[in-house]
Amino acid sequence: CFIILAIAVAVSADECEGDRQAMIKECAKYQQWPANPKLDPSDACCAVWQKANIPCLCAGVTKEKEKIYCMEKVAYVANFCKKPFPHGYKCGSKTFPPLA
Repeated sequence: CFIILAIAVAVSADECEGDRQAMIKECAKYQQWPANPKLDPSDACCAVWQKANIPCLCAGVTKEKEKIYCMEKVAYVANFCKKPFPHGYKCGSKTFPPLA
């Protein structure tokens, strides 16, 4: 059982790192500071958002990463790509309110 659990954790970590790298490659320019202007993300960025393991990615958001990535823009991209954060969802230090 321990070996299976270790393999599952390793696969999950690899999947998250793959999602993180794809997100950086396709979406970083739409999610970085300054907060404005907000640009509509590309189809490639939205494709990454649609299949990414968002809970895993959000678990890795640190204060340092929030100095690079504007969480307001992250929410904008999530909404634009039709995979918004649910009400009360926490990603890094940001808790997302309901959609207006």
